[in-house]
Amino acid sequence: MKKIISVLVFSIIMYACSSKKEGNMIVQGQIKGLKKGKLYLQKMVDTVLVSVDSIALLGTETFKLTDNVDSPVLYYLTFDGNTTDKRILFFGEKGTITINDKVDEFGFNPEINGSKNQKILDKFNVMSKMFQNQRLEFIKKDFEAKKAKDKKLIEKLEKDYQRLVRRRVLYTTNFALTNADTEVAPYIALTEMYDASLKMLDTVNNSLSTEIKASDYGKRFQEYLDKIKRNEDNQ
Repeated sequence: MKKIISVLVFSIIMYACSSKKEGNMIVQGQIKGLKKGKLYLQKMVDTVLVSVDSIALLGTETFKLTDNVDSPVLYYLTFDGNTTDKRILFFGEKGTITINDKVDEFGFNPEINGSKNQKILDKFNVMSKMFQNQRLEFIKKDFEAKKAKDKKLIEKLEKDYQRLVRRRVLYTTNFALTNADTEVAPYIALTEMYDASLKMLDTVNNSLSTEIKASDYGKRFQEYLDKIKRNEDNQ
């Protein structure tokens, strides 16, 4: 009887392992120093963050997660499903994506290979970080100027800041236009072009290829533009 039960249990385990969904995207890699923990592969569905796969790591640093990707979108690789603590954000797409990182620096500077969109987004993020650092420097100088009640300096900083905003908008618009054949273009238009004029947004949208317009972010970008135009018509 015990033998029969053991065989049944073993068969169930083998079936569960063999029947695990194999998606058209494989996310694999190594988290050095991770001896025990659970990794989750997550993405936004509408406005809800959902887990599409997970793996418990016990004594091993390597992992493999999968999902079916209809259109390249941003994914989260997290510990225990907690994106507010440590996470790796990356562009998921069909194929094999390799992510290597260290457990004590998880999410700080991961190595991500195999995603065309991620490589392009990485290039954008380098400049975006530079603009962000400059913005933070302006905030600091503005605070100090207001504290000292230096009106001339406050006015100068305001003009300089507006020039920075314009440079950032122009850079982001040009980057989207240059990469209009990738899903990164509508993504950064949605998330980074909040200071851009409707004309600039339309220019980016009109430059997108038919394939990109039909992608997840392409559709969202079109909906975003339509909403802006409706609001303007109602004013």
